Amino acid sequence: MNHKDNRLKIWLEILLVSTRLGFTSFGGPIAHLGYFHEEYIRRRKWMDEKSYADLVALCQFLPGPASSQVGIGIGVMRGGILGGFISFLGFTLPSVIALIIFASVLHTFGIEDAGWFNGLKIIAVVVVAHAVLGMARNLTPDLQRKTIALFALVVTLLWQTAYTQIGVILLAGVVGFLLYRNQTIQEEQSVTNFPVSRRFGYICLTIFFGLLVFLPILRNLTSMEWVALLDSFYRSGSLVFGGGHVVLPLLEQEFVPAGWLSEQDFLAGYGAAQAVPGPLFTFAAYIGAVINGWQGGLFATFAIFLPAFLLILGTLPFWDALRSNPKVKGALIGVNTSVVGILISALYHPIWTSSILAPIDFALAAVLFSMLVYWKLPPWVIVLTGAIGGLLISYI
Repeated sequence: MNHKDNRLKIWLEILLVSTRLGFTSFGGPIAHLGYFHEEYIRRRKWMDEKSYADLVALCQFLPGPASSQVGIGIGVMRGGILGGFISFLGFTLPSVIALIIFASVLHTFGIEDAGWFNGLKIIAVVVVAHAVLGMARNLTPDLQRKTIALFALVVTLLWQTAYTQIGVILLAGVVGFLLYRNQTIQEEQSVTNFPVSRRFGYICLTIFFGLLVFLPILRNLTSMEWVALLDSFYRSGSLVFGGGHVVLPLLEQEFVPAGWLSEQDFLAGYGAAQAVPGPLFTFAAYIGAVINGWQGGLFATFAIFLPAFLLILGTLPFWDALRSNPKVKGALIGVNTSVVGILISALYHPIWTSSILAPIDFALAAVLFSMLVYWKLPPWVIVLTGAIGGLLISYI
C-alpha cells in the first residue's frame, strides 16, 4: 500500500470512529472526554495515556469547547490537519443536523423529563467513572500525586467556576514543578505525530486575535446581517471558559434581547440541545437555523467553532515541544494529576447529582458499567440499553 492509500485509509477510519462517537456521546464535555478515552486511547491506542492527559490539560486552559478541541487534536495527531477537520465533522455533524431539523419544525417536546433521556444521563456517569479509574491508575501512582488530585477534587467541588479549574491547574503545575523538577519519574514515553509547523501555529494565532479585534469594528462599520452573526458567534466561541453550559447564557444575551429569536424559542432549543449527543456548542446551529434556515445553522456552526480550530492548531506545535522539555516535565506531572481530581469532581457534580436520584438509577448504572468494563460491549449497545432502561424506570 502506497503512502497516499494509507492516508486515505487513516482519514476514513477517523471519519467512521468520530461519527460513531458523534451519534453516541451523550452527557456533556466531561463525559465526551470519557468516551474519547475509551475509544481512542483504550481500544485503538492512537495516543498514550500521558499524551492524552497533556492534550486534555491544554484544552482546559484554552477558551472554547474543550471536548471538541481534544477531538480535533487527536484527529490532527492521527491524520494531519485534514484528519483534525474530519474528526471534528464526524463528532459534530450528527447533533448539528438534529438541531437544524428541530429548528425547522420548532415545537417543544418536554425532553428534560423523558425517561429515555434520564437513561442517557446515567450512561454519562458510567463513562466518566470508567475514564476516571483508568486515568487515576496511570497518573496518580504515588502519595504526592494522589494528594494533588485530592486538592483539585476538593477545591473544584467547593468553588464551582471555570476560573477555579484554571487556577487549580496552574497551582498544581507549580507544585509539580517544585516536587519533581530534580527527580526522574519512570513513566511511559509519549509518542505523538503532530505534523504542523510552528510557523503555521503563529499564523493560526494571528488570525484568531485578528478576527477577535477586527470583527466588532467591521460590524459597526456595516449593516450586513452575516457580519453581525459572525461577530456574535465568533466572540462567544472565543471568550468562554468552562464548556457548553457556560456559553448558553452568553448566546441568550447576544440574540434574545436583540430580537433574533424569542425567549420561548431559545428555551425550546435548549431542551433539544440537552437531548442530542455531541458538543453543546452545536446549540449555535439551532439559533442560526431559527434566524436563517439550514444555511444559517451551518454558518453559525462554522462561526462558533472557528476559534476552537485556530486555538488548538495555533498552540499544539508549541505545547508538543514544551512538554518534552525536561524543565517543564515536573509541572506537567502536576497539571495532569490535577485533571484527575477535576474529573472526579465533575463525576460527582453535575453528572452524578443530576443522574443518580434513586436506588434503581444506581442499579442501572452498575449494569451499564459492567457491560462497558467487564463484558466490553460496543458503545452503541450500552447507549441503547441505557435509553431503554431509563424509559422502563420512568414507568415503575
